[in-house]
Amino acid sequence: MWFLLIMLLCRPGEGPQSAEDIARNLEIRMGELHSLQADFQQTLFSSTISTPLQEKGTLYIRKPGWLRFDYEDPEIHVFLIKGSLYQEYYPEDKQLVERTLTEEGSEAALLALLAGSSGILEHYRVEFDPDAPEDTGGHHLKLTPREEEADTYIILEIDARDGLIRRAVSFDWTGNRQEFLFSRVKTDIRLSDNIFELKVPPDVDIIR
Repeated sequence: MWFLLIMLLCRPGEGPQSAEDIARNLEIRMGELHSLQADFQQTLFSSTISTPLQEKGTLYIRKPGWLRFDYEDPEIHVFLIKGSLYQEYYPEDKQLVERTLTEEGSEAALLALLAGSSGILEHYRVEFDPDAPEDTGGHHLKLTPREEEADTYIILEIDARDGLIRRAVSFDWTGNRQEFLFSRVKTDIRLSDNIFELKVPPDVDIIR
């Protein structure tokens, strides 16, 4: 189900960059970030549903490896990652899901990229997206895991104006894809510990 941000562009006066050059610059820039806040739109395209499932909300990221997705539409719920701890809370259902986030699967890979905890060149074969539209004002990279099947991959669209990821899409072997669009991005702002703490009522049903 999910789900990134990364950066940098060609410097004026330099020759064309390779996909690996761009990925390397993204790693450097991501490593420099301490925090990030952005609006997001998430869309799930699945072979089992006729209409794509779309959700919207706010994303918070803080080093090291803390992410929070506040879903506001159509259903209020929270998705939180702190290191390897995964929590998903549905207030209306009074249900809290807790588990350990593994390193397997396209969902975990995308989240690791967002958190800046996964090296691009170390874990992926990088190339320009052969299906990218022309003249979008940014870079389009295709990331294929080095240790997984070739039909699992991630597409990143990086804005050339500020070097931030505006779109991230993960594809899994079943043909499903998870797309994130990011806007109103703010970097290196103060994010308190409270943002990354879930406060749930005592009667909540905890599923592990």
